[in-house]
Amino acid sequence: MNRSNKKFIPVMLMPFQEDKTIDYSSLENLIEFYLKAGAKGLFANCLSSEMFELSKQEMLESVSFIIGKVNGRVPVVATGTFQECIEDQANFVKEIYKTGVDAVIVISSLLASEEDDDSIFENNVRKLLELTPEIPLGFYECPIPYKRVLSAKFLGELVKSKRVIYHKDTSLSMDSIMSKLHETKDVEGFGLYDAYMVHAVDSLQAGSAGLSCIQGNYFPELIVWLCDNFNSKDAYERVKIVQEFLIDNMEIMHYAYPASVKYYLSLNNFPIKVICRRTDIEVLDQETIIKLQQLKNDYEVLKSKL
Repeated sequence: MNRSNKKFIPVMLMPFQEDKTIDYSSLENLIEFYLKAGAKGLFANCLSSEMFELSKQEMLESVSFIIGKVNGRVPVVATGTFQECIEDQANFVKEIYKTGVDAVIVISSLLASEEDDDSIFENNVRKLLELTPEIPLGFYECPIPYKRVLSAKFLGELVKSKRVIYHKDTSLSMDSIMSKLHETKDVEGFGLYDAYMVHAVDSLQAGSAGLSCIQGNYFPELIVWLCDNFNSKDAYERVKIVQEFLIDNMEIMHYAYPASVKYYLSLNNFPIKVICRRTDIEVLDQETIIKLQQLKNDYEVLKSKL
């Protein structure tokens, strides 16, 4: 289904205080930042939120806080599966769902080990569905601890069961996206959201529901603009310019992320500290800082062209 109302769903950052406790004041500002830019939903408790560095209590409290502040203005989804047995994952899915989210996100790489074949993964997914009856779910092909890409056929099976309403695709493959869209076509209430900006326009034109990418944490209004104008004849040349800008700056936006984007937001006077809990990311060194400052300048030029 080639939907015309494409949506940007931000992968939410998690701001921290100097002592690395959650900065709820900044989190509230982030919510308004995304919504003011035109986001049509929020993905909370995700990799950009440093979910693997949060305790389960922090996850529940932060998601509940987000639900309360959003107050029904847009749908909210949040991750609810982590590295435990399927029964324990199902129990936490139920706890996350009680916060009021519209769907609980399943991390595909946590439903089976990297060495397990797809049959084991698919059986574990079916078991999780059995243990969480009537709870809407979504899937995220998270690259940590490893990336497990869903087959189009299996995604189609899940979507047609009416239990799965959301899919964040990180396959980096238009062929994979096209196959997934074919297998899920005409199913009401389901949306595939692409995370890969290299073929963002192609996936939007092919029928994806929208975009869910880290670039939207740097400049959410630009991703909203792309969702609104990707198919406009009048904006054709400008869309090409935006796509080129996103591709040309992909490396710097991913480097030292999410510290890099927190620094970038601070350059724009957004009240967020450049503090992360993740210890496995690159160092935000002086060279990177200079590149991020240049990114800000380049974006100002791009905005003048739009």
